Amino acid sequence: MTYEQAKKVLRENGQEQLLAFWSELDEAGRARLLQGVEKLDFSVLENFNHPQNLSGTGSRLAPVKGLTADEIDLRAEEFKKIGDEALKNGEIAGLLLAGGQGTRLGAEGPKGAYNMGVTRDLSIFACQMNNILNDLQSSGARPLLLVMTSEKNDGETRKFWAANDYFGYPAERVKFFVQNAAPCVDENGKILLEEKDAPATSPNGNGGWFASLKKSGLYEILKREGARWLNVYAVDNVLQRPFDPVFIGATIASGKACGAKCVRKCDPHEKVGVLCEKDGKISVIEYYELTEEMANARAADGTLEYSYGVILNYLFSLKRLEETEKEKIPVHIVKKKIPYISGAGEKREPEKENGYKFETLAVDLISFMGSALPYEVRREKEFAPVKNATGADSVETARALLEKNGVKL
Repeated sequence: MTYEQAKKVLRENGQEQLLAFWSELDEAGRARLLQGVEKLDFSVLENFNHPQNLSGTGSRLAPVKGLTADEIDLRAEEFKKIGDEALKNGEIAGLLLAGGQGTRLGAEGPKGAYNMGVTRDLSIFACQMNNILNDLQSSGARPLLLVMTSEKNDGETRKFWAANDYFGYPAERVKFFVQNAAPCVDENGKILLEEKDAPATSPNGNGGWFASLKKSGLYEILKREGARWLNVYAVDNVLQRPFDPVFIGATIASGKACGAKCVRKCDPHEKVGVLCEKDGKISVIEYYELTEEMANARAADGTLEYSYGVILNYLFSLKRLEETEKEKIPVHIVKKKIPYISGAGEKREPEKENGYKFETLAVDLISFMGSALPYEVRREKEFAPVKNATGADSVETARALLEKNGVKL
């Protein structure tokens, strides 16, 4: 991209302020800025001018029925046989959402590299890979594993996996790609400068994985290998079990386009997304979108009506994903504190929220799938989120659950 081309595209989108310090930049800085402008996705700015109503407010909500943990236990052998067969036949691939940093845990670097060990090194990545290798024992399969990083942690993530010999997984079966980024804007919708030669951007949310995957070129490899299902899971749960043959088999046997691992909510107001029916479609809504009456509603057996809390472990039909590709996934506008370069050319670290980021969420994809199987797992076996350094959903609580599951720390 040339300077004139950049000026033209910025003028067309009302973002000429990004060239404010052009005269101060050296040749390398000008090249960086032009590259940054060329990569900007201006289409997300439309969401700032015309925000969508993404809450459950005003929607018709209803609880959904799924496979309970007890029902799964009774049919586990049946489901496992189907799942192992699909794994052996190369019908399953995995995708790890690993773009996060360990900042909230008080650590530098990728979140997945955070050390959960006490007497030995045991990263979050290692915890999950140990679970994967255990679940693949019966099939002997080694599905393609795609790891989505962010621009900030891509290099460190790749090095960490290599330094750890890919946690016992074949290196050639692990492929990395970088998540697409979205521009960050001020309160007037103007894109901020992170540096004089760099527009401010941030990862476009974990719902952007499909678009990022397609852009990377890895999707073609996945299709060539004959994959029919993609198991998408998040990095921040040390008990996460992707490639679980029982889950895979249950989803395939259900005839649904998607399987969603869930835990029974332990409290009506537990801060987890809730799988339910929204305006006739199976969807995931935020816990606070339930009315007090809905949150506390009980079924005949005494369990919560809106009881399925999602843990971000989904099995998606690739055929259905392709069919929904033309449908527009909702974009959430989130107010954040965004470091920026002031009009005077000074670096500012705001003390309060000063702008907006644009994010898509993986949970929003559920409503596009047409059908989904709520699949209950026992939380003490599969749900140990690591979101905070201390307190609820923390390193401390996750370590306790790892030990409860026989993992040496």
